[in-house]
Formats: sequence, structure tokens, C-alpha cells
Amino acid sequence: MAFSTEEEVARFGLFELDLKGGQLSRNGSPLRLAQQPLQLLAALVERPGEIVTREELRQRLWTSDVFVDFEHGLNKSMQKLREALGDSASSPRYIETIPRVGYRFIAPVRNVPIPPALNRDSPVKRPDSPPLMPAPAKRGWRWMAAAVAVVVLGAATAVYLWRRPGPRIVTYSQLTDFTNPVSTPALSSDGHMLAFIRGGSYFMSADEIYVKILPNGEAKRVTGDARIKYNLAFSPDGSQLAYTVLEGIGFSTYTVSVLGGDPHLLLSNAAGLSWLTPQQFLFSRIRSGLHMGVVTQAVNGGEAREQYYPPHERAMAHYSFASPDRKWALVVVMNGAGKEIWARCQLVPLDGHADSGVGAKAVGPEGECTSAGWSPDGRWMYFIAAVEGASHLWRQRFAGGNAEQITSGPAEEQGLAVEQDGRSVITSVGFQESAIWIHDPNGERSLSSEGEVAGMSRPSFRDGDKTLYYLLRHPPAGSGSELWRVAVDSGKSEAVFPGISMYAYDLSPDGKQVIYAAQARGEPSRVWLAPLDRSSSARAIGPPGAKEPYFGPAGKILFQLTEGAQNYIEQMNQDGSDRAKVLPEPTQGIQSISPGRKWLMAGIGGGDGPSAFPMIAAIPLDGGAPRRICENYCVPVWSSNGEYLFVPVEPRSEKDLGRSLVIPVGAGEALPPLPPGGIAPLADASVVPGSRSLDRADLVPGADADHFAYVKMSAHRNLYRISLP
Repeated sequence: MAFSTEEEVARFGLFELDLKGGQLSRNGSPLRLAQQPLQLLAALVERPGEIVTREELRQRLWTSDVFVDFEHGLNKSMQKLREALGDSASSPRYIETIPRVGYRFIAPVRNVPIPPALNRDSPVKRPDSPPLMPAPAKRGWRWMAAAVAVVVLGAATAVYLWRRPGPRIVTYSQLTDFTNPVSTPALSSDGHMLAFIRGGSYFMSADEIYVKILPNGEAKRVTGDARIKYNLAFSPDGSQLAYTVLEGIGFSTYTVSVLGGDPHLLLSNAAGLSWLTPQQFLFSRIRSGLHMGVVTQAVNGGEAREQYYPPHERAMAHYSFASPDRKWALVVVMNGAGKEIWARCQLVPLDGHADSGVGAKAVGPEGECTSAGWSPDGRWMYFIAAVEGASHLWRQRFAGGNAEQITSGPAEEQGLAVEQDGRSVITSVGFQESAIWIHDPNGERSLSSEGEVAGMSRPSFRDGDKTLYYLLRHPPAGSGSELWRVAVDSGKSEAVFPGISMYAYDLSPDGKQVIYAAQARGEPSRVWLAPLDRSSSARAIGPPGAKEPYFGPAGKILFQLTEGAQNYIEQMNQDGSDRAKVLPEPTQGIQSISPGRKWLMAGIGGGDGPSAFPMIAAIPLDGGAPRRICENYCVPVWSSNGEYLFVPVEPRSEKDLGRSLVIPVGAGEALPPLPPGGIAPLADASVVPGSRSLDRADLVPGADADHFAYVKMSAHRNLYRISLP
């Protein structure tokens, strides 16, 4: 059935779509939906019951003058559209996916005449409103359709605000316009210079640092430093820029001129550094292992005082943001236990009481806090926090009260810099996409399904590399990850346990069972065991708090458990009995296990003092001493048949895929001799005889270096100035 886009509105279920005006409504209330998902919906609704191919959608919605990755763009638009409709790819009510072909609109659709009183050509002045996502510079005719939609929504918003008093509308002003992502904003003390990293990760990025003179200066690159870095801070006089580098066995702070040049070491064992005064630093320091807390120290090295250390020995306070009066700090903490990477922000008095977090209290929303800041008068605290899976800007009064959400919508915020006048903040706005790709001798191809490849566990091959298992999260934001599998040859995918949320998993060597970790809000993590064929229900085994489960040798279950302020690796039978520690010393986290269940890869060691940084080691499960794999931090992975070990030696960046060493493993997963101190960053293949280099750092190996999968991450972000209510 064809639709007339000149005369009709399409109605399906509780929704109405004005095909000409580009407005989607539910029960008469306009919905906020970005331009691309709206046009995608229109293309499908115009041909209900018919298959609309991906190629047809590419030609209609992604014209040649728009620079965008079509596959990722289409998948992301479909994800946002399904979120708006409350639809699901696994059990669709409106849009059916035809794997590797296209989509079909399956709900009944009927025409609704457009009211004569609505004159689409009447000009309506709209108030400023936040963008649903940063848009490329050229859009052609699609700008016109989007403009009409925004006019309608803006008019409705204006009437609502006139009738019901409320906070003023938050406005967005774009400050950068790059095709590659931008993150980690930092402002100079006079507010005239803006620094940032041109990369998608706000934490641990190998990309380069840029400085821009506000408001309209050209961005200039100031580093040529391929090391992993995070946290930018201007010196008090604005001449230098400090940043944190992961190097050797810990973190160090370097400075570089804002005009560019070679970086210089400022302070070892120092991360997240800023200046309290021209004579005093505020930064994070490791006591032992990975236990990182906040300290103050004079610029000349004297008067060092520990201000705050999180209670858990594995927790890391990576960032701290001092209040204007320098009496308090907002501290961003990486979790030591639990499925969330980041904890709520901590409000810490800068009075030198560091023991077990004395005087600290959690502030901001109930979610993962990744950045923070203060209003110039100290009355407001600002946060970037992920609540129910969506990262947005929040605020809370220093004097107390509930946290208030400032931004919302499908685009998310990362990083935070509060401007001098206290009227606005600068943050990175956009979204990130992920899709699974396959590499083999025939080339590369996408195996994407709508949703986000997520969770703590990497994808894994099974059935002779014919099937790939992975964790997938579908909209809406905040929903948990499900275990999915995809047939590599056909691309057909399905949920293994529909509706069962988990954040980590492992498959038994015989492919008949799965062990997984799940955690409900406010509850401890639990480990569950289930048959892969769903012949019986999953059952919880082991103690509350168990996480990161793996199948070990002889049918044992390995897992991590927190005891006191430390994490330990334990094992148990499949009925939960016969629990015992695998190692007597604490662990910093399990990474993976070899296919033959001989080696467990984990961070171990630590001891006392900052020099005892944990090592990434292969722990022999049949007894013997652990083998150090890397000199620095790394995440080694095994081939699916256990014949190769892939060790990353160069990190991935926006411009480079990174590099790994492919190390052949002997019969029975016998590791070859490795350098005594571990494989160094940037190491050549000659460090391990018989090895070769592979130009990719992040991958899921198949049987050899010519067959692998990888998760292709694509971030679309720019810096925006957001007005504060």
C-alpha cells in the first residue's frame, strides 16, 4: 500500500507520523526524535508490509555528500527509532529485521487527513532547544524537513512553558566541528583557552591533545605523544598543559607548552593532576597495587598529605575537582568491586583525613560518575553521570538536596568544564556505536545486529569458529545485556536466553553450559549456571558477591570474590561446594582463560609501595609459578584453538588500529620463553622467536591470525557550550 506524502498522516497503534512535516506523536504528544530516525521511519511507513532494502535506505537517507559510515549510521538510527517506539528486534511489533537485507514495517497503518487549520507554510518562531545529536555540516534538503519538525515541537514547547512556569530552556552552542570525535574538555583559568583530546574515549586515549582560543580560534595540535593518556589541566598562568600518562608500571604526569613541543615529566606516580594554587598540586597517587587516592603536595615536593583513599584496596580515585575555596574536592572513583566501572562521586574534605574515606560522602545521582565540577561561587556541584545506562549532566546544591538532571535525550555527554561566569559548561556531546565485524582471507564484513555490544566479557568463537557469542544491549537506555550468538556464514543472530540480563559469561569447553554473572540494582552480584539448550532453568551457585565466572579444569567454576577490602580468585564445584582460593594473594581482576583451561590470565601482585604495580600474568591452574606476560598493563587474548596468544603492544587510536604480537603456543598450551620482565610496549616480534606482528590491538581471535572478529567502535562527538538553568 502506497502513501501520499502530500496529503496524509500515517497512524499505527498509538502513534501518528506526519509524513510531510516530519513529526512523530504518541497519543497526540510530540516525541523528540532525531532527523535520521524520523526519515528512516517515514521510508518504512510509506511501504508497509514491504521489504525496504538497506541499499534503498542508503540511497534515500545517506546521500554521497554526507560523510558517514552508512552501516553504523543505519544501525544507530534504527536503535533510536525502536527506542522511541518501545519496539524490539527480537520480538518486533512495528519493524521487522530481514537479516542482511533490510527492514519491513509489520504493523497495520492507516491514513489520517491533515486538519485544514494546519498551514505548514506559516512561520513559527521557536525557542532555542538542545540538538538531538551533533549534525554534519552538509545535509542538503533534509535540513528543510527537520526544520519543520523542530518548528512544531518548538511551538508546543513554547505553549507549555507559557502555561506552566518552570526552569528556562537549556541551550546548546557548538564549539568544535570535527568528523572524528572530541573529548576531555579543559578550560584555562581565564576562560580564553580550551584544551581537548581528538578521540572518542574520555578515559585512557592514545589520541592527541589540541588547544583552541575561544570563541573562534583554530584548534592546534600540541602533542605528538602516542602513549595512553587522560585528564587535562592548565597551569595557573596558562602557559602549560598537564596530562596523565600510563607508562611503565604506573601513572605519571607530563606537561607540554600550549604552543606545542616536547612533553616533560612533571611528577611520577601522579594522575589527574591540577593546581590548587601556583604553589600546590592536587593529584592522585598509588599507595600499593592499584589502590589510588587523592593527595596534596607543594610544587617543590614538600608538604605531601593524603586527603582521601577509597576503602577498597582495588578502587582507584582517578580525578579530583577542588571547590573554589579549596576546602573540598569532588572525587571520581573507579570501582573496586561490582559490575559498574565507576562509583558515585565522593565529596571529600581537604583536611588530610584519608583513612578509609573518613569524612567523605557520596553525592550526585545514583549512577556512575565520570566527571565533576563546581560553580564559581561554590553553591552548586555539577556531574556527568550514567544513570540507567545514559550519561548526562546533573547538578546538586552543595548545601544539600536532591540531584537534578539538566540534559536528556539520545545524545549523551562526557567530560565537563565549568565556565568562569557560572552560566554554562562545556562538554562533549554525541553518541557511540558498536558493531561486530569479521576478518578472514576473503576480506571484512559486518555481522551487526541493532543494539550495543556491551558487558565485561569479550565475544568468543565456538563450533570451529562457525558461531560467535557476545553480549548485546538493546534500547531503552538502562536495559541489561543479553547473551546473543550469530552464525558467521549466514549472519543470522538470536538471543540465547531472551530477557535474561547478564554482564559477564563463559561457555563450557563442550559447549553445553554457560556460566554468567548478573546483578540487580541494590543487590550483590550472583553467578548462575545454565544449560545452553535451555532444557532447564538457570540456578544460582556460590556466594553472593561472586563475579567474573569461568569454567576451569575438571568442571570447576572459577570466580572473583571480595573479602574485606581485597579481591581473590576462588574455585568451587558446580553445586557450589568445595570452595577454595586459587591463589593466596589478592587479584586485581580476571581477564580470560585459555581454551584448554590451563592458564588463567589476571592481574596479580602489588605488595607494598607504589613500585609494586600489579603484573598481568598467566596463572597455571595445574600448579606452578605465574608467568608475567607484559611489562606494562595489557589484555592478552587466546586464539579459539589455544595455539596462539595475542599480546597487544601498541594501543588503538582514531588514526591507528594498534598492533599485537601473535605468539605461537606449544602443544598442551605450553607457553614459550618470554622476556623476564614481560613484553614491553612497542616490542618487535623478534622478542619472542616465531612470533609475528598483526596490525590490530583489539580483536577476538579465531584459529589463527588470518581469522578474527572485532568490535568496531565509532564515536560521533563534538564540544558544546550548554547553558545552565
